[in-house]
Amino acid sequence: MATQHVLAARRLPRTVDHSADMVAVDDFKAAFRNHPAGVSIITAQGPSGPVGLTASSVFSVSANPPTLVFSLSAHSSAAPAIREAGTVVVHLLGADQVDLATTFATGGIDRFEDTSMWSRLVTGEPVLPRASAWLRGRIVSEMNVGDSTVVAVQVLQVKSQSAAHPDAEQARPLVYHNRSWHSLSADSMVM
Repeated sequence: MATQHVLAARRLPRTVDHSADMVAVDDFKAAFRNHPAGVSIITAQGPSGPVGLTASSVFSVSANPPTLVFSLSAHSSAAPAIREAGTVVVHLLGADQVDLATTFATGGIDRFEDTSMWSRLVTGEPVLPRASAWLRGRIVSEMNVGDSTVVAVQVLQVKSQSAAHPDAEQARPLVYHNRSWHSLSADSMVM
């Protein structure tokens, strides 16, 4: 029998009203504006077709089992379908994929209209083959926090361009910083 790992969200008791201790939303956003983050696209097969969004909240939390987390805003039109899908594909973007990031960050459009930029995995999820890497996984836990949901995903499959082409120059990652897209390179290294 295979061992199955389950993530459980720890809930803190709410015995004290801390609303007077809350900082202004604009102050919170300003603090994080100078904290760069990698750019990813999350896709899933929703009940009415493929859905996806651009995210800068993706990070790894465990190597055993391989698990990542991301945050979904309650204001995102794709969030309900992603949460219901059960499985997702998280695409890690390189600097040469800013067009994908822009498409999936734009509201009110059909993000999957250009069928040349995506295909389906044999498991049914939409995938963006140009991404520097993609990770397919199963949603194993969710935790509502304010106007967002933190989603934990156990990774089931990984495809990395650098693994497929080990002699190729390492892809420069796409980074979001101070409301704009940036890339990292060997010149940006400080040590």
